[in-house]
Amino acid sequence: MSGEKLAQRSYYGKALAKLAETNPNVVVFDADLAGSTKTSSFQKVAPERFIQAGIAESNMIGVASGMAVSGKVAFASTFGVFASGRCWEQIRMAVAYPNLNVKVVATHCGLSVGPDGATHQALEDIAIMRTLPNMTVIVPCDAHETYAATLALAEHNGPAYMRMGRSEFPVIKEEGCKFQIGKAEVIREGKDVSIIACGQMVQTSLEAADILEKEGISAEVVNMATIKPLDTEAIIATAKKTGAVVTAEEHSIIGGLGSAVAECLAESLPTPVGRVGTKDTFGESGEAEELLVKYGLTAQDVAAKAKETINKKS
Repeated sequence: MSGEKLAQRSYYGKALAKLAETNPNVVVFDADLAGSTKTSSFQKVAPERFIQAGIAESNMIGVASGMAVSGKVAFASTFGVFASGRCWEQIRMAVAYPNLNVKVVATHCGLSVGPDGATHQALEDIAIMRTLPNMTVIVPCDAHETYAATLALAEHNGPAYMRMGRSEFPVIKEEGCKFQIGKAEVIREGKDVSIIACGQMVQTSLEAADILEKEGISAEVVNMATIKPLDTEAIIATAKKTGAVVTAEEHSIIGGLGSAVAECLAESLPTPVGRVGTKDTFGESGEAEELLVKYGLTAQDVAAKAKETINKKS
């Protein structure tokens, strides 16, 4: 880790610009937010393959599915609340059901959207998307992984949803890293507790591991960038190693990463599990860092949950 902070959406835009040059089948759609989602980077390179749908997200998905039927690789972007909410029916019926090659890529997800408030803070999008048959769900941990995941999605045949935050946050992965859909990565070895995280909560979990280390607790940190298909082998392996698991996500603990991990362990290896995320609540307007504190998504919260979960070991 270099300490450098970068925005995921900027590197999504960089990856699209690369695809504009290397993959003539890629087409990109946006819903009047190209400057914010950074799809404008693709538009500058290949304007003839960029479609501005306007504030008509549902129609955007319909047109994207039509392009996919025609053999194109369609990327459709907007904010997370609109991508997962406003056009869910179209994604279900026109993308997931016919198993089409449409990549729905959402920015501005989670509490860290900040002052825009509850109406724009997607805290249920992972849950909504992982229920859909045929749907792949990706939550990269930083800007470099976002770049790699975008390129991987262009090669992946089938529907996908990728979520990103709004703000800059620390880089974990190296520039030029590769991304393999469906594979988790242990980024810090440990023996007392496993912290399985996605998105910017991976960095938070590494900070939590530092806190725990000072107290003599060895925490393993796993980057679960693919929520579906879930790397169940990695979950079982780390749970066997440590005997206690904590999940961390900038999303509701209902239906997201925490639920997916708990389901896996309940079926295959019953293990004490603690979940860090928002509870059964909406967010609110405020500065991102203040909201993360209020809703219990800090390194201190992850560390506290780890100690609580360790105490549940038989």
